[in-house]
Amino acid sequence: MDRLIYLYGLAQTEETASQPLPSLKGFDDIGDLYNVPIGKLTAIVCSLDAEEYAEESIKDRINNDMEWLQEKAFHHHEMVMKLAKMYTLIPLKFCTLYKSEDSLKMAVQSNEAKMLDTFAFITGNEEWNVKIYCEDEQLKKEVSENNPTIEAKRAEISQLPRGKQFFEKKKLDKVIASELEEEKNKVSEHIHSRLSEFAVQGNVKRTWSSEVTGRQEEMTWNGVYLISKSKVEDFLKQIQQYEKDMKEKGWQFQASGPWPAYHFSSFS
Repeated sequence: MDRLIYLYGLAQTEETASQPLPSLKGFDDIGDLYNVPIGKLTAIVCSLDAEEYAEESIKDRINNDMEWLQEKAFHHHEMVMKLAKMYTLIPLKFCTLYKSEDSLKMAVQSNEAKMLDTFAFITGNEEWNVKIYCEDEQLKKEVSENNPTIEAKRAEISQLPRGKQFFEKKKLDKVIASELEEEKNKVSEHIHSRLSEFAVQGNVKRTWSSEVTGRQEEMTWNGVYLISKSKVEDFLKQIQQYEKDMKEKGWQFQASGPWPAYHFSSFS
């Protein structure tokens, strides 16, 4: 019976040799995860029935079976999290499949130098995510009252005849909205720059809409940071200080981690 290889992640062989893999059920909830040593690297995988998990079958389930997708995506996430607590791990994306162990070995061997460089980069570090939210109405009030551009526009409008003031005030609302966005970007960029000082590397991700977050406040920034374990405590203290100092102005912070190094490692 033909079998496919489902790849969860790559670890360093010296680490997997010193800490054996525990009994963990694989993607099909039947077979266990196991190691495939490939020189200095070890692939952590499970075996799947080639017919049941063929590419077209997987695509169909992903597109049409939300319950299956949620269950399997959660399984993948949980396995990667468990493995990342045991080893320095290069995590793989959901449903990374190979036709055989030989094709997996060829792919790993052809990328070995890059993967070893990646391990050197991520070893001893943790990935953390920081999302910044802002309550627009609170910040809008402050911007409206303290922004020089808006103050100048108000003074200009006050000198106009009453009839023209109405239309100019409408324009002023647009100016306030523009200044609000500029202020949010400026503050978020400053915070990102400061947090990046604690990090080996800091990257910016796409922000999420309130439909996705389920929050009333708008997400203004979404950053990921690779941080030395020795600096994580100071990094989190800085975020707590921002939360304390900026809460009254409508700013909120959400730090989460440590995560597997999804954003600072890759394997094609």
